[in-house]
Amino acid sequence: MVLDSINVEQLLDQSVNDLDIEIVERKGKGHPDSLIDGASESVSRALCAHYLKNYDAIHHHNVDKGLLVGGNSKPVFGGGVILDPIYMVVAGRATANILRDGKVDTVPVGNIATTAIKEFIRSTMRFLDPETHVVVDYKIKPGSADLRSVFYGSKGVPLSNDTSVGVAYAPLTITEQLVLETERLLNSSRFKESFPEIGEDIKVMGLRRRKTINLTVAAAMVSPLVPDASHYQSVLEQVKKRLEDESSKVTDMDVVVHINSGDNYSKGVYYLTVTGTSAEMGDDGNTGRGNRPNGLISPMRQYSMEAAAGKNPVNHTGKIFNVLAQRMADRVQRDVPGIKETYVRLLSRIGAPISDPQVASVALKLEQGVSIGKVKGDVESIVEDELSRVQEVTPLIISGSVTLF
Repeated sequence: MVLDSINVEQLLDQSVNDLDIEIVERKGKGHPDSLIDGASESVSRALCAHYLKNYDAIHHHNVDKGLLVGGNSKPVFGGGVILDPIYMVVAGRATANILRDGKVDTVPVGNIATTAIKEFIRSTMRFLDPETHVVVDYKIKPGSADLRSVFYGSKGVPLSNDTSVGVAYAPLTITEQLVLETERLLNSSRFKESFPEIGEDIKVMGLRRRKTINLTVAAAMVSPLVPDASHYQSVLEQVKKRLEDESSKVTDMDVVVHINSGDNYSKGVYYLTVTGTSAEMGDDGNTGRGNRPNGLISPMRQYSMEAAAGKNPVNHTGKIFNVLAQRMADRVQRDVPGIKETYVRLLSRIGAPISDPQVASVALKLEQGVSIGKVKGDVESIVEDELSRVQEVTPLIISGSVTLF
């Protein structure tokens, strides 16, 4: 029986592909916003691992408030120094006292958090040393009684931690694919082998104007690996050519690539960093301010403003519903013929089972000649099936198998 909360409707406006203008952005893994997203998520995953190892269950936590305050540095060709370190703090709530065998165990939340953040930095950045270049801090306290009650209030399907909305869409447009794949290429291990001078702080902004795509790439250059201005310019010229060649494999549209447009060679202005991220001096970061859970910022689309990173993966629908909505959208787009675009909007209600949202809204843009009645039943069945299996999302999040930012 189809749940009463499921609603399927048709969207009659233009598809994104039919618009004259499309804008898409992605902040790479070394961008300050991505770094603090990753720090928050690393703390959540580390807490999950500790709780599961020691108590066979994940306990209540939400550590989705994080701030990165940029440091101060002096990069120069062939070298450079960090003058003041980056400051990173993850804040939130976590269960610190757990009753076991008649005794109260104290969970070392602070040590778990700082260790996780430092390990995340090491695994993400080649030249950013978490011991000397970063001050790692935490402000994590016990959760409120009402939210702990909701978390532990069900023996079956978890009860929602919040009244939250998760939004997803499918498929990606060519512009979205190109922006996503460009950043992933620049931050891939094989690309770093060829161009180690390119840091991890990559931002890609895509503008499609009818059939021409402009890619504006900001790539932090690692100053100790760049001996002089000539080398800097040579690397960027080679990277530009490589991106143009790779773009031709994704689309037959004209692609124009711009790299480090803020440079001014005549005035000696170059995008140099000591460690490969603007966080060392040029920019700050905030959890939830960067990429949406599909890894992109696409203002022509519908999406949630929830910060998925750091929320607990058991009952916080601000996290779970964004992942679940993406699973639904991808499956509808893959399995139901005649659909051009799929948008899924899931709204929870605090205290209600996460399998029973207030509304599971699916909006479809259909191919010419396809009626909503022809596809509605299949779409409803997919949504109902995915809701019944919502608890499958938790282990995917814990294992890092899904994109969150």
